[in-house]
Amino acid sequence: MAWILLLIAGMFEVVWAYSMKLSEGFTKLTPSVMTIVMMIASFGLLSIAMRTLPLGTAYTIWTGVGAVGAFIVGIVALGEQLNAMRVCAAVFIVCGIVLMKMSSSH
Repeated sequence: MAWILLLIAGMFEVVWAYSMKLSEGFTKLTPSVMTIVMMIASFGLLSIAMRTLPLGTAYTIWTGVGAVGAFIVGIVALGEQLNAMRVCAAVFIVCGIVLMKMSSSH
């Protein structure tokens, strides 16, 4: 169950990063509120997952899911640049997430 909560927490991290971008420096109300709500939800689920998962594993996977998810959302929804170096960096992050998961005894 902790792994599922951790994955959802990572997805909420992507949502809050995207809504923070849309808030234009917290000058737009709806995206600003969405950012705060998703941050609280993401941190809350991360903290629950950390009850049983090691700190290093949980935090690394949470930030990795958020980073790769934000990278994908940036390209798909915001038209950000897609090039070989950025894709390579995202692949390395995913490899790190997989290795961290494989190294966990939980």
